[in-house]
Amino acid sequence: MFGKLFGKKQQDEKPKAPEIMGLYLGGSFEIDPLRLKLLQPNLIIDGAASQHLIQAVGEAHLDTGGKILRFYTDDDAFLQVVLDGGDTENHITDVKLWYFYETKTVGSDAQWQELIDQGISKPEYSLETYQFTRVWDAVGEKSPPVAMTEKTYELDGDVSETDQFVMLYERAIDADTSETLLVCGEEKVIDNNFDRCLVISTGFDIQPTEIQING
Repeated sequence: MFGKLFGKKQQDEKPKAPEIMGLYLGGSFEIDPLRLKLLQPNLIIDGAASQHLIQAVGEAHLDTGGKILRFYTDDDAFLQVVLDGGDTENHITDVKLWYFYETKTVGSDAQWQELIDQGISKPEYSLETYQFTRVWDAVGEKSPPVAMTEKTYELDGDVSETDQFVMLYERAIDADTSETLLVCGEEKVIDNNFDRCLVISTGFDIQPTEIQING
């Protein structure tokens, strides 16, 4: 009402996606092509692009007080930045480039419960001809998946939340390099129904100096 009286246009403010290192929703970045060329023959990942357009941004808060930011790109990939103790570049503890390997729908409550209880967290996880070892081990016999909720911001302004149950694995490539495996059970509610799937991704470490921000 007052907006009309004083000639002001009221605009709906869209939630702003998180930013870090010059990475932002709708922006783009490039990974050092030479680094990719040298590394890819040793990875499950094949055909990784050096140039990426950021089409969505995810944010998840961890129980430890840290935060995960994910910049989803047009190449079936996401650049993941882990922060601890704050939201500045000084708080970055890990940067990885991930590629989606496989997504499977979980069709029933029983299958979902079995996945949570036995399918995500194991001492070792086999993928193709490779063996990965679990990174996050708890005290005792069982190491349950780590639970978190990711809020995702998309280019069209849509914002959604997904509950995730994840476990991290690694395999050594050489003395200085590892390939990482992320096994994740994802659950979200769509039209009052649960939409559940198993998502497997593989990734590797990236140094911030190997990332060029294109704008």
